[in-house]
Amino acid sequence: MASSSQNNFDLNAVPNVQPEIRHSSSLSQKDPFMTNASVMLDDAVAASVARGIITPQDEKLLANRTDVEAINDSMALSIQCASSVSNMARRLQVRGNEVSRAKDSSFEFATKE
Repeated sequence: MASSSQNNFDLNAVPNVQPEIRHSSSLSQKDPFMTNASVMLDDAVAASVARGIITPQDEKLLANRTDVEAINDSMALSIQCASSVSNMARRLQVRGNEVSRAKDSSFEFATKE
């Protein structure tokens, strides 16, 4: 099985397609939207996605900040999100290894009898 470190993505390889963000008029601000653009390569799409994860309380907190402070807060949020995802992936990997070892030991036990 290939690990994520073995997958090399060329972030500059962008399909020649105009970004398209579709919002349904019936969708609330918290509902998902669809796009064929890249969050990593398109600032407008990244801003739209970020807008979807900001709560009203966050909006109040960010309202009085300067642009530099807002950027720093946004970077901190990005780092926290990446850290959370990384921790979750690590826990899932450990759990997967535990399950695999349990299967192996139960198989060995069953074949000894």
